[in-house]
Amino acid sequence: MRALLQRVKEASVVVESETIGKIDKGILIFVGFTEGDSVKEIEYIANKIVNLRIFDDENGVMNKSLLDTNGSILSVSQFTLYANTDKGRRPSYTEALNPEEADRLYELFNEELRKYTKVETGKFQAEMEVKILNDGPVTIFIEK
Repeated sequence: MRALLQRVKEASVVVESETIGKIDKGILIFVGFTEGDSVKEIEYIANKIVNLRIFDDENGVMNKSLLDTNGSILSVSQFTLYANTDKGRRPSYTEALNPEEADRLYELFNEELRKYTKVETGKFQAEMEVKILNDGPVTIFIEK
């Protein structure tokens, strides 16, 4: 399981000209799954995300977590996190989990995140426009 986090001032997802997910201050998560991923990885990464101290405290030091700041999450499925670019010029996605199982794990991941905070989502396997106003920028990659 891979997650790419971006601390944002705001972010939204648009599908077919309709905004389907939108947050203000919080974390945008691009998440992808591979063979062998399970609830164990989901629980670990969800807990890690909401407790990472990546938000500024009153002294401008990244010392607060999403939970400390009452921030929200925008979760977007992203199989391309498993792109393999070792050969040629066209990425291979053979390491990405099949869509049916990935969709199931994506839903479980979002349910796990909702135990902690408000979560908005993109639409699995849809063509999405993701609008991001980065804060920092702060971008962190997590893999389990």
